[in-house]
Amino acid sequence: MTPDAPTIVLVHGAWADATGFGGVIRGLRDRGFVAIGAANPLRHLTDDAAYLADLLRSIPGPVVLVGHSYGGAVITNAAPGNEQVTALVYLNGWMPDEGESIQQLIESEIFQGSLIPPAIRPVPIRNPDGSDGVDLYLDREAFHAAFAHDVGPETAGVMAATQRPWSGAAAATPSGPPAWRSIPSWYLLGTEDRAIPPAAQRFMAERAKARIEEVAASHASMVSQPEGATRLILSAVEATSRSRP
Repeated sequence: MTPDAPTIVLVHGAWADATGFGGVIRGLRDRGFVAIGAANPLRHLTDDAAYLADLLRSIPGPVVLVGHSYGGAVITNAAPGNEQVTALVYLNGWMPDEGESIQQLIESEIFQGSLIPPAIRPVPIRNPDGSDGVDLYLDREAFHAAFAHDVGPETAGVMAATQRPWSGAAAATPSGPPAWRSIPSWYLLGTEDRAIPPAAQRFMAERAKARIEEVAASHASMVSQPEGATRLILSAVEATSRSRP
């Protein structure tokens, strides 16, 4: 390891938490890297990105940002203007363009075939400011098939029971200027994903000119295939380390 080796910051998405990166973090630590599983609030895209941006400012040296699912949209919005961030890595991740919301992408033709919409269970909530809101959960019985079909049923059952809800406001918030326009990007495309269809992943990754690596995995690729995710992160580290003076 060199003194200027990047810190790897991993950002989870909806219906998950940072423990889903356990296998990836162990793989990175075994190779001498510092890896941080960031807590994603899952409340509002702009606020979630600002929360992550604050965390990044507390980390010395270069950073490689990794986002799974909705975490991809968060890193897209958190990294612009931050010269620490040398690479973006998306694991089955959302890569919205400026002014585009995840809800718009979900309603587009490229999202056809997803098992997520019928599995969503909305729960009304009261926001801190007193306004009405809604939390989105995945039906626990549908979780395994829709989100993590290549994960063992016992593990998937625990994931379903401990899922963190995604706010409806987070899905509807338009994205800001995307970091992938100026920061090199890599994309792990799950060809067996039943949550974000492979065609939708490919559309976003190709639009962003990301380097694409395919893996025969579900939406929970970092759980079922942690070594594949780790290798892609290391590829991004190697490529961007070579390019730095």
